[in-house]
Amino acid sequence: MDFTLTDDQHLLRDTARNLLAKECPVALVRAHIDDRSAADPLWKHLAEWTELGDGPLVGLCLFLEETGAALAPGPFLVTTAMFAGLGIGPGPGTVALSPDVAPVMPFVLDADLVERVAFVLPGPVVAVCDRDGLYLRPVAALDPSRRLFEVPVPADTRGEPLDPAVLQAMLERTYVALAAEMLGTARRLFEMTLAYAKQREQFDHPIGSFQAIQHKLANMALVLERAWSAVYYAAMTIDAGDPERHRAAHVAKASAGEAAKLCAKDGIQIHGGIGFTWEHDLHLYIRRAYGDEHLLGTSAWHHDRLGDLLMPTAP
Repeated sequence: MDFTLTDDQHLLRDTARNLLAKECPVALVRAHIDDRSAADPLWKHLAEWTELGDGPLVGLCLFLEETGAALAPGPFLVTTAMFAGLGIGPGPGTVALSPDVAPVMPFVLDADLVERVAFVLPGPVVAVCDRDGLYLRPVAALDPSRRLFEVPVPADTRGEPLDPAVLQAMLERTYVALAAEMLGTARRLFEMTLAYAKQREQFDHPIGSFQAIQHKLANMALVLERAWSAVYYAAMTIDAGDPERHRAAHVAKASAGEAAKLCAKDGIQIHGGIGFTWEHDLHLYIRRAYGDEHLLGTSAWHHDRLGDLLMPTAP
């Protein structure tokens, strides 16, 4: 399989990187935590790129990798991966689903920033409701830049039949899209840590010259490379409709989760005490890394699902 990016893909990635460098400084992420409208100007730019959700997943992943590196707030992920994946129509929108039959949908992502919420109910059926008519109950989360809500299902909700294959495809597409975003966050954690190791001195030497620090940085680079390959392999298998896509999607989310966790853990250790302060930006990336690790299944959960696919239980 050829992982070389085409000229158009290079252009897409560079355009996303330049756009976010200009429109999404960390100061905007901090402002968004206190005022959800602070990122409205950014969303106007990102809204022009939501059509990526209807195209090849590789292209969407290239864009999402850059939003993850910038910690871009807003409903871009849920609109392009989840809402568009159900084939409902243009967003912005989010999806509320639960593995159990429940009157309240838990952990609905960025529900306060969208126009519509798609409820996936047993059957499966899907019901699309205007956000303005719904009650949103905030859920305390590790990452304050990405909010979660409990959303009660309206009593009179009636859904349209949803093809289980469409639902499965949406979930797998979202696993990989989220993994791409996590990859960008992990990459930024590594870049920040590498830069700090080069400039922070101890005993009159940069700490990056110490073998223990070099080992940690090498391990971070290794898991990032492995996660990058897993994410884009999964995206390509989904674009091609390859039978391997079901397993590859779980591998992508698990690999990105492992990379995000390691880069967060070793990043905070190498930064030392300064990394724990609110004023330093590192903790914002750590919060996003661990928050996304638990979103739509942890690495351990995806390993279990992969095991089920590799060794199905006999009937």
